[in-house]
Amino acid sequence: MSEAELHVLKQRMVAGKRAKAARGELGMPVPMGYMRRPSGEVVKDPDEQAQAVIALIFEQFERLGTIHAVLRYLVQHQIRVPQRVRCGPSKGELVWRRPNRTTLSNLLHHPIYAGAYVYGRRPTDPRRKQPGRPSTGRVVAKPEDCQVLLHDHHPAYISWEQFARNRRQLEANTQASLGVIRSGPSLLSGLVVCGRCGFRMAAAYNNNGVGLRYSCSREMVDYGGELCQSLAGMPVDTWMSELVLQALEPAALEVSLAVAADAEAQRQHLHQQWAKRLERAAYAVDRAARQYQAVEPENRLVARTLERQWEEALEAEAQLKADYRRFVAEQPATLSREEREAIRRLATDLPTLWHAETTTAADRQAIIRQLVERIVVTVQGESEQVDLEMHWIGGHRTHTRRMRPVARLDQLSYYPELLARVAALHQQGLGRAAMAQHLNAEGWRPAKRRQTFTADMVGALLARQGLGVSPSRPRAVARKPDEWTLPELAYTLAMPEPTLYSWLRKGHLKARRDQGSGQWLLWADASELQRLRRLRQAPRVWKRPSPRKSSME
Repeated sequence: MSEAELHVLKQRMVAGKRAKAARGELGMPVPMGYMRRPSGEVVKDPDEQAQAVIALIFEQFERLGTIHAVLRYLVQHQIRVPQRVRCGPSKGELVWRRPNRTTLSNLLHHPIYAGAYVYGRRPTDPRRKQPGRPSTGRVVAKPEDCQVLLHDHHPAYISWEQFARNRRQLEANTQASLGVIRSGPSLLSGLVVCGRCGFRMAAAYNNNGVGLRYSCSREMVDYGGELCQSLAGMPVDTWMSELVLQALEPAALEVSLAVAADAEAQRQHLHQQWAKRLERAAYAVDRAARQYQAVEPENRLVARTLERQWEEALEAEAQLKADYRRFVAEQPATLSREEREAIRRLATDLPTLWHAETTTAADRQAIIRQLVERIVVTVQGESEQVDLEMHWIGGHRTHTRRMRPVARLDQLSYYPELLARVAALHQQGLGRAAMAQHLNAEGWRPAKRRQTFTADMVGALLARQGLGVSPSRPRAVARKPDEWTLPELAYTLAMPEPTLYSWLRKGHLKARRDQGSGQWLLWADASELQRLRRLRQAPRVWKRPSPRKSSME
């Protein structure tokens, strides 16, 4: 009975606590930027500098979009965050501490800054609770999932709409969502969506970070299936940059005015922070002077300590004034005429500003994310044709078809027509150079990044059809069964000799060198030919079969 009574008493106390919280009267610790009066009322911190720093943090997150960017901004401008001491002899005293990621994350996630009273933000998840440890299993609940949510209960730093925007931005910064802006050269990281399966395409870098590819590999990674589609990323970024610049051309004047206003507003905020810091330093000097002057002259022990504190305050004030003078020299409070003219000139010439060395890839990503919601990419088979569907912010859509570089000629959508045209020119008795000139004049384009055909490329097209070259074997050499020369095997596999030779150097083939003629003799029976054809058809981003060691005798 006693155990039951204790249980009933506990339930009554918990119910009373919840009822008090439902009225918004349950007292809880308040975060920085707020204070609780003896009456229990929650008010903003009476220190103006503390309020200004909290407001600056929300303003910079609205402008920069990531916690790390806000943290770097605060560190760069030597701005500290206010904290009230909660216990000890200095309880209630305002101290200034270095900003850190955890503090900024808690500040941006807390609904009290939007004026809301919440109860039950840290519920216990039974799945995470560890036996014997009552304080484990705590999670952070969303405001709408809390037991009590009362709007407009406290003085607010931001509106509830801005708090909701901040939450959406924080969720978008996670890896499972859009993701934050990265430092890599990809301009569309997180925005490219596969038009075949609907999954987000990942940006992968190769060639020591210079090469970029967008690959839809979710089916292969998660379920062991096949690679959906993959394409070079630089052409897609170039196409998207052209469309963005076209969309920004009508707003050149508005862009220049907005940039000038934003730059001047940022400088004004920084100068206001410096003014408050100088005012606080001057007050510290005045207070130290009054304390020193109020001490009795006979109390030398206290007088020497107060004198030292006064000198330290004067030294800190002098250092702060020197730092402020350097800051003013670098960034005046208002923009000069030359700066305004430079902003207006660059805004009217957006391509120059877009491609300028001072414009980073992160800046371009930020601009694109303000305009584009996502880009749906669909490669037509393995050909060079790519369909792009841009979903702009606001609901507008743009459809376009572009040509991408491909690895092989047989991937071209017009490859059969190209072979037929080369054969027709060959029947006319033209040489390879003349045939290349005819193809270029008629608008035919090869694969990869080259825009014109050459005589050697025409010769390769003729060789694939058995025209202009003799597939017969060269002079007799001592061969073993199923051995081929390099040209013979390249002709049989319908692939370029340099590619086959690179496979040889990488160890994908069995080969030996004839001592008499110096030719490479490559071994390939029927099963080996099938393996090489599969290897030839496999996309380059796939994990290829384990290479065979070359026996170079």
